Amino acid sequence: MDKFTTLTSVAAPLHLVNVDTDMIIPKQYLKTIKRTGLGKGLFSELRYNEDGSDNPDFVLNKPAYKGASILVAGDNFGCGSSREHAPWALLDFGIRCVISTSFADIFYNNCFKNGILPIKVTPEQLKALFDDASRGANARVTVDLESQTITGPDGGSISFDIDPHRKHCLLNGLDDIGLTQVKASEIESFESKLATERPWA
Repeated sequence: MDKFTTLTSVAAPLHLVNVDTDMIIPKQYLKTIKRTGLGKGLFSELRYNEDGSDNPDFVLNKPAYKGASILVAGDNFGCGSSREHAPWALLDFGIRCVISTSFADIFYNNCFKNGILPIKVTPEQLKALFDDASRGANARVTVDLESQTITGPDGGSISFDIDPHRKHCLLNGLDDIGLTQVKASEIESFESKLATERPWA
């Protein structure tokens, strides 16, 4: 998993509430268990017209937000089913940070396990971030995980809370497998000791 330290990017404003995981990645893309290639299906029902062409009115299709790595979204982002394909699709598309007032618990947890930073802010702070994001390509936002701050294009800063363990994992690029590998020498020592003390086990 890639480390998350500091991210500076245009922030794409998604003025929708209750964005569920089916909207993030529709069911027809769930046939794969690969984490790559799902970016093409991200918000597909919003991004594409019926003939498959890009919908020019959807925020991620607008030139000002091409390549955005930060998504500013309405309340209750990631609700609905527990599909882990949702954060996979966001990450494959290039989104490393989602900012909202609230997230569905399973989606929120899955983000951390896949290297995405979900940040909870107050309604007032979200409004300010939407205002910044609405300025397009000339308004870049910086998210600093170490200092737990979001800095807007005019230098204004917002602080956010994060669980210390999750912060440690993101800063060091540790998913569940990575956390286990950190303990590899201790596990090997335990297994060796166990083999000596309990050869029948």
